[in-house]
Amino acid sequence: MAMLSSAGPIDARNDAAGRYQAFIQFLKTTAADISSQSLLDIQSLEQWQQQRPVLRRELLYMLGLDPLPARTLLGAQIADVLQRPGYRVEKLVFQSIPGLYVTGNLYLPRESAAALPAILYVCGHSPHPLGAKQDYQDRAAWFVEHGYVCLVLDTLEFGEVAGIHHGIHDLNMWNWLSLGYAPAGVEVWNAMRALDYLETRREVDRKRIGMTGISGGGATTWFTAAVDERVAVVAPVCSTYTFGSQAAHWVAAGQCDCIYFHNTYLRDFPIIAALIAPRPLLICSGKKDADFPPDGYHEVFRRAERIYDLYAGATADSDRIKEVDDDVGHEDAPLLRRETRLWMDRWLKNQSDSLAAEPGEETRRETPESLACLRELPPDAINYRIHDSFIPAARLRIPTSLPVWRERRQVLLDELKDKVFRWFPAGKIPFGTRVLPNDGGWAVTYADYTDVVFESEMQTPIRAQLLRPRDRSSETPLLIYVKRPGDSIYPFDFDELLPVLGRYTVLVLNPRLTEHPVSAAEYAEIERTASWTGRTVAAMQVWDIIRAVQWVTEEARISPSSISVYGKGDMGILALYAGLFEERIGRIILKDPPVSHWRGPALLNVLRVTDMPEVAAAFAPHEIVFVGEVAADIAFTRRVYELYGHPDQMKCAASLPEAMEVWNYPLR
Repeated sequence: MAMLSSAGPIDARNDAAGRYQAFIQFLKTTAADISSQSLLDIQSLEQWQQQRPVLRRELLYMLGLDPLPARTLLGAQIADVLQRPGYRVEKLVFQSIPGLYVTGNLYLPRESAAALPAILYVCGHSPHPLGAKQDYQDRAAWFVEHGYVCLVLDTLEFGEVAGIHHGIHDLNMWNWLSLGYAPAGVEVWNAMRALDYLETRREVDRKRIGMTGISGGGATTWFTAAVDERVAVVAPVCSTYTFGSQAAHWVAAGQCDCIYFHNTYLRDFPIIAALIAPRPLLICSGKKDADFPPDGYHEVFRRAERIYDLYAGATADSDRIKEVDDDVGHEDAPLLRRETRLWMDRWLKNQSDSLAAEPGEETRRETPESLACLRELPPDAINYRIHDSFIPAARLRIPTSLPVWRERRQVLLDELKDKVFRWFPAGKIPFGTRVLPNDGGWAVTYADYTDVVFESEMQTPIRAQLLRPRDRSSETPLLIYVKRPGDSIYPFDFDELLPVLGRYTVLVLNPRLTEHPVSAAEYAEIERTASWTGRTVAAMQVWDIIRAVQWVTEEARISPSSISVYGKGDMGILALYAGLFEERIGRIILKDPPVSHWRGPALLNVLRVTDMPEVAAAFAPHEIVFVGEVAADIAFTRRVYELYGHPDQMKCAASLPEAMEVWNYPLR
């Protein structure tokens, strides 16, 4: 095994802490690479117009809006009206889908003979039991007093009927990733339905609707305008970033889940701005905003400006995109409010000299109680659980014949490659193998021991311990034992493998994020950052298992008679996925696997494609062994094995050695 002694590029990463830091740097580098490619291939307006529909549909999918929900009746109601000098405030309630309640205040001038331009103002994160809208009433009051209709929309999280925004951020709701769910999708849908409502009002000129908001409201402004061209003028505030910038500054902990889309298609935020082109776009930011640093928002402007320049010859105005920032933090500073008003006046009212330049005094004129739209919570509200139903999960259908199943299996594999594992490396990656200076302790009395580190992806080292029978042959099978976080606190903990050692070649694999202790808060940051690169921690661990097979067979030059992979809990399921994409894996051994991706592991979008019983079936007719009791309903899986004529390939065993039938491989 001379090839295992060469020092590769990962020499300095000989301990778990170093490999953990290398993994964090890998996420930052990967996000930066995605950002560096954004819109780079667009060289002409014709080329952009060809790509635009594809990019829009991709964005809709990444928001959880492809397909769009049905446009059901809004059931809009005006709960009450406040009469004020010069304008009135209508307390609006509607249902964007049945049971999903949206509350807002509609500000209307007292008298108007003609239809007026309108502003859809979407709130940021302003906690109040009666809605966030009370915190932004000064914005609406200014607009209505200057000739606009203005609808201030509560958020899902801080609306009068509150839902959840921070499911991944701090509630460990990892099935959001498996569903491809982000609250941004609900916020965008609520905003689109608000536009539907505004179009029904005779006071509103539907061709002149602007949209603005700060922070989470800014993100909703960005996404809504990108997918809905009814938004004629756009001015998001303190909400602009690139994934590369977000990862470099490691700011996921400071951001709500509504800020991001899950990056299935490996895109970046500049496409949002490009999809808005050539409609007027003002990007407002704070130079001291720690959540949205300047390098991110400047890069979005720079890349989007290229797309706007392509339109310059086809539009009457060449300055339809503008960037303005102030020496402030994460706040809607007076300068940013003034610039937003000037922008709306210019593009919605054709006014270049506006009273927006005058500071004036802006105060909250109404109490939260006076602006509240509901007297009591509606009993049929689904706001509290919309995250479970907003994106329909795939329905598994037991196949009626083997040809039907084979067709479905190919579709399944294609969808997994497209929606879940799109990021899988395609090119050749050097292993950079390094043998670690561990002697194996007492394990060497059982087998030849080698402790190695090799790269799973570029500059991403993972550790494996290789134990080979001394008297081995081409008939010696291989077991890959995939460790979970916390599976072992001792470097030579092989008790479970003792009956196997000397009979099988064994590779004990530590996939990414299984060696180094990580707090719950750190894990959430890592998982959210990973989603910006189109992946999850579990998905990367699937690749690590595949990579381990490549390393054993190509680098260590072991040609086993068969390859089995063993994993407990989530790792068993990840081994199944590895088996779908690595044909050399002939047997999967699972102990205590979860029954559904609703419970784990988290793979991006997977519940929109399939669930565990079908994934297990897709491994047929290869052997699956369940260690201990089978808690899941495996009727679907068993049916597929029966269609192949191999029901005996689904087995149960009381222990790992029995699953591997170690008695068939005597010590030599």
